[in-house]
Amino acid sequence: MPQPAKIETTLTRAWLKRGPLACALWPVSLLFGALSAMRRGLYRANLLKSQRLPVPVIVVGNIFIGGTGKTPLTIWLVQALREAGLHPGVISRGHGSADRAPRAVTSGSTPQQVGDEPLLIFQRGACPVMVGRDRAQAGRALLAAHPEVDVLVTDDGLQHYALRRDVEIVLFDGRGVGNGWLLPAGPLREPPRRRRDVTVINTAELSPKLAATVAPNQGLVVQMRLAGGVAEQLLDRRQQQPLEQLASSGRRIVAAAGIGNPQRFFSMLRQAGLRFGELPLPDHHDFLDQPFAALDTDVILITEKDAVKCAQIEHLKDDPRLWVVPVSAHIDSALAQQIVEKCRGRSTA
Repeated sequence: MPQPAKIETTLTRAWLKRGPLACALWPVSLLFGALSAMRRGLYRANLLKSQRLPVPVIVVGNIFIGGTGKTPLTIWLVQALREAGLHPGVISRGHGSADRAPRAVTSGSTPQQVGDEPLLIFQRGACPVMVGRDRAQAGRALLAAHPEVDVLVTDDGLQHYALRRDVEIVLFDGRGVGNGWLLPAGPLREPPRRRRDVTVINTAELSPKLAATVAPNQGLVVQMRLAGGVAEQLLDRRQQQPLEQLASSGRRIVAAAGIGNPQRFFSMLRQAGLRFGELPLPDHHDFLDQPFAALDTDVILITEKDAVKCAQIEHLKDDPRLWVVPVSAHIDSALAQQIVEKCRGRSTA
């Protein structure tokens, strides 16, 4: 396992309990919390300025650091808004992008230029996507290029207070709030009591205890389930195989995931009856270290987020062992109706 993945694993495990490492970092978390609260207060007092765009803005984000399922939720939301008759666009920071100015995501974009998640949203969401460090600037650039867009979804912009928002969606997964402490002693960027419009929990089973922990007195709580039923060969995505059929094929399988929470991908595959070796990789892994070169296996299952990078790497794009497992978010359609109503009323979050 690459060294960065080991570091991520160590911290992730430490953040799930109040052990020695978390306790040693707790004093630093108090300083982090104080600075974060001061920053929020400056925006609230208008001492730091935030900008409002001419269309409603929906923020999809999390306070739990790392992967909770924001990209599938954003794709679901874009599709739901379109079905409601709106014309959504997406703005994102663009992890790994070196550009400071806004940059449109196109069919010719690379993950190095715009980030892996915005590229996946562009491909699956079939909507305009703009990346940029300044979300307000990116939003204005997108609206100028696509005047038909009448609602913007901000992917992972919860703490970007320089952009005003009309709806805030905070996403958690089955890990809840971890040990409940702020960074670096725990996994939280902000306290769980932070206000929001909607809390979405990415979990196979939603218990009342989990809901109360992640959303204390925070109104609407909705369950999201991620599901995938087929694997698609990377070199020809038209070649598909049901996961259940792959499970009974007798082929040797390795599952690899360069996402924020690889175990969630592995758990989904196990629920489909698959047996495999695990290869967790750092979030946003670039695959330039050729992690599959030494694997003696028949099939390597990867996530869609990893596939957008592997498909553009010469030594990987034609590897017949690589199969992509697309996932889709399943959420109560009533959530989309409420979000559409809020956007049409432009209520302030």
